[in-house]
Amino acid sequence: MSILQPSAASLYDRVQRVIPPIEWPAFSDDIDAILALKRERNAVILAHNYQTPEIFHCVADIVGDSLALARKATDVDADIIVLAGVHFMAETAKLLNPGKTVLLPHTDAGCSLADSITAEDVRLMRKRYPGVPVVTYVNTSAAVKAESDICCTSGNALAVVESLGVPRVIMLPDEYLARNIAAQTKVEIIAWKGHCEVHERFTPADIRELREAHPGVTVLAHPECPPEVVAEADFAGSTAAMSDYVGQHKPARVVLMTECSMSDNVAIDHPDVEFVRPCNLCPHMKRITLSNIRTALEENRHIVTIDPQVAERARNAVERMIAI
Repeated sequence: MSILQPSAASLYDRVQRVIPPIEWPAFSDDIDAILALKRERNAVILAHNYQTPEIFHCVADIVGDSLALARKATDVDADIIVLAGVHFMAETAKLLNPGKTVLLPHTDAGCSLADSITAEDVRLMRKRYPGVPVVTYVNTSAAVKAESDICCTSGNALAVVESLGVPRVIMLPDEYLARNIAAQTKVEIIAWKGHCEVHERFTPADIRELREAHPGVTVLAHPECPPEVVAEADFAGSTAAMSDYVGQHKPARVVLMTECSMSDNVAIDHPDVEFVRPCNLCPHMKRITLSNIRTALEENRHIVTIDPQVAERARNAVERMIAI
């Protein structure tokens, strides 16, 4: 008996609460083409939580935050991985799947954090603080990871820092994540001055205005936000942790202090929760579209490559993180 394959028409029910019917025809042809191409090419699509709903809920095979994508990438049974996210995520997928073809649909899908630090910067930090281990956020290039002892994500940063059993660590490159983790541990953390261009724009005044305009709202903040924003929030955690919080606590009204599309993607799974949507958009994530995902699969476009010597060292840092 043949298995009924999904189609754009059958998938619209998933996203009808966040995509108006008038917009759907603009997506449906690309969705059908992508679903067919995945079958033909034995390909999977990994999508970050900040991708738009027509990608996240309609063509992605694996979704999640950086940690989830890193972990699940190692279990992928496919010849081709398309990373619907930004460049460092595609590099991480390639590090963990060196024998597979990894495609990034748009080469300009970068990251302000990754751009804030270089491998030479890490080497200079090691000289300044000899013997102090380097914990590097996954939002970095493979070259930076290669100079590090271990990687972390916003979801496991505290566990990674405390797993090292040392009194002090260098934590790169997100200053705010480092400061937020420092508030939770006795380990001294030496921070870098990198910031996420999405999360650094949120302010405590934003939260106070939201509470005034929406009485009783529950405020969830990403730990890449400034510490004073985290202090004003009701909960702080990774995108996965925020999604889990909504599912477990079912707040009547909630606001997620993070990238725009996150609220849409979580709202689809929780129709009984009202989402207030302040919008700080990530221009890099939004460079990924159905159209360029389709083109990447049709033309094998934008293959991710990493220098083998860099890759081996960077892979070790990522695998140490995943082992925790």
